[in-house]
Amino acid sequence: MTEEDSGDYGTGEDGVAQLNDRRMLILYGSETGNSQDLAGNIERLAERLHFKTLVCEMNDTELNVLLRYPLIIFVVSTTGQGEIPQNALKFWKSLLRKRLPPHCLQQVRFTTFGLGDSSYTKYNWAARKLHKRLEQLGAIEFYPRGEADERHEDGIDGTFLPWSLSLRSYLLKEYPLPQGLSPISPEVQLPPKFTIELVPNMDSSDEPMPDRDAQRVEGSNSPDQFPLPATVALSNGDRQQSHQDQIFDRTAALFSHVDTPEPKVLEHALRAERLSINSNTYSARLSEQTANQIPGGIDILDRPNVLRDHPAKYSLEDSTVKEALPPPDLLPVPKGWPAILRENRRVTPPTHWQDVRHLVFEVAAQPSMARRGELGLFSYVPGDAVVIYPKNFPADVQGLIDLMGWQDVADLPFEHHTRHAGMISSAPKNCYPLPHSTLRQLLVHNYDITAIPKRVFFEDIAFYTDDTMHQERLREFANPGLSDEFYDYTSRPRRSILEVLQDFPSVKIPYQHVPSIFPVMRGREYSIASGGSLLKSEGNHQVTRVELLVALVKYKTVLRKTRQGLCSRYLASLQPGAIINLTHREYDGLEPTFCQRPLLAIAPGTGIAPIRAHLWDRREEPQAGDVILFFGGRNHNADFYFKNEWEKLGIKVFTAFSRDQEEKIYVQDRIRQNALLVCDYIQRGAAICICGSSGKMPEAVRIALYDAMVTGKMAPDREMAKKVLHASNPIWEEVW
Repeated sequence: MTEEDSGDYGTGEDGVAQLNDRRMLILYGSETGNSQDLAGNIERLAERLHFKTLVCEMNDTELNVLLRYPLIIFVVSTTGQGEIPQNALKFWKSLLRKRLPPHCLQQVRFTTFGLGDSSYTKYNWAARKLHKRLEQLGAIEFYPRGEADERHEDGIDGTFLPWSLSLRSYLLKEYPLPQGLSPISPEVQLPPKFTIELVPNMDSSDEPMPDRDAQRVEGSNSPDQFPLPATVALSNGDRQQSHQDQIFDRTAALFSHVDTPEPKVLEHALRAERLSINSNTYSARLSEQTANQIPGGIDILDRPNVLRDHPAKYSLEDSTVKEALPPPDLLPVPKGWPAILRENRRVTPPTHWQDVRHLVFEVAAQPSMARRGELGLFSYVPGDAVVIYPKNFPADVQGLIDLMGWQDVADLPFEHHTRHAGMISSAPKNCYPLPHSTLRQLLVHNYDITAIPKRVFFEDIAFYTDDTMHQERLREFANPGLSDEFYDYTSRPRRSILEVLQDFPSVKIPYQHVPSIFPVMRGREYSIASGGSLLKSEGNHQVTRVELLVALVKYKTVLRKTRQGLCSRYLASLQPGAIINLTHREYDGLEPTFCQRPLLAIAPGTGIAPIRAHLWDRREEPQAGDVILFFGGRNHNADFYFKNEWEKLGIKVFTAFSRDQEEKIYVQDRIRQNALLVCDYIQRGAAICICGSSGKMPEAVRIALYDAMVTGKMAPDREMAKKVLHASNPIWEEVW
């Protein structure tokens, strides 16, 4: 990793030395991307004060690099039970090496900003541990650290905005600019960090076409079919014929027409031309045999399309009825595992307010990196999660392309570039494009166009309009002093980036700036709901099953508009047989020895997923302890998940269905009602699991446990009960 100038800012010769000393390293550790976003905000703040900046993941940095920068700012989130994020763990472990001299970082001047959720007991522990360890190694805090709470009424911004504004004042005071040089005005656009450019010397006419240039081998897959990874095998020995039920006429899509005045006349002309032996045009079919197998034959295949869109959307099966779905391309995600969807079943009634899905994937063994010639199984333990990478839908992407006027370049190949020559990658972090992705593919697979925009988005797009009223309004939303207006326009109605651009049609973003304007589409984590024998696939020991219980996000806003989560919409669209790439995320869950302890589990809603995984694991333990489960939902007949399994597993279940009676009942009420039983489990050293939605639930459950201990004479008051509980019982919380 090397530092690079963030831009060229003019000054006199007397100020050159001062500017050379204005260097700042900004390191982040993030699970969901919030810390990365804040690191970018700090970078822009520093650049406008003429600092040369470099923003990196903590794992991409060696300790000796810290000594090269006068100022270092760490932005780190806390994950799980007070844990360091995965992309900062390597760096954290390097700080813990016993051979490090006590004052090895005494030249380092630093500060930290932590992101946490106060519904967790170990609130902001990652930032606090990091700050303390840096000081132990001699580093000096140059500016008071900050901590953000996602539970704040204004979210993370409630703390970060005042902290960053004070940081700016401090930097101007302690690091004054040379005479004649002023901070860069907010009305001056900073150069984009990343851009995309057309791939040079890419001539699509040189690509092999299905019927003319490619010699098809008898029995081989069509080049237009979705390639199945060689290691993906199915249970019961059957082979996957990917997309057997859907035939995509990709070439026809590339030759599609828009607003054809006389489509029937053109259709007949196309048909005659393509059937002619003297035709110089490529056939828009995979083969004549394919055409004969499809109802309507050539008339269907050659019909001019009414939309210009990604070829994969033109499925000939129910194409006039169903919404065009995202293409099935597998992205080159590091450490990705191809997974076949076996089941996507709604477990709540159609009349229920929430669509909850039980998804079952099969993941085949992959060649082992450690042992050459051997296969490595996809393995996990209770408490782990998988990351699923969503995609934008073609209609939304087409809407953005039309709005921005990118039609002429939408289907041309692009590559990423960065103005930092020393950056590890030319693309933004966590952006994994297909080789020579078209602009359309980048928008489908890599950039989030339906996210709720951050404040910096409005600051950036204000530079791309000549409409003074639009520009003024956009800058108002970007103004930290007008937070109420910003939240009323964005967060409260859950307005998306695409909708904002539709509200401001004068904004025309250059396609080259897409990587710097649109956020990278991040994977979504889901707790694994399977454990024990549920991991095994019948008939194929080289396949691992992964089960998820997912509540799809779909609701109406204050504007009465229906909103659907990006990944929820994507998951709902997946049909059995679909192949996606997923990655494995390890977390510190219950230790295996805890299976021998009694278990006191509390799980409202889909929080039952990780507890179910653990309960199936306990079934494999001959000396497993007793279990009681407090489960909460709205209705017994609608969301009592896995109710048929609990008796089989020997689980005593206390239910709390809040809407099945006039008076609402929650899991914390059932805990108090069964105080003596709860105390019995606590006294026997039971492990305690609290899983489900973050917010008020975890704290309400903890207080109910303290109250039960007071009722059972285990402690005189809540404060003492808290000390006793945390001293004698392992507690595992997984809330989101």
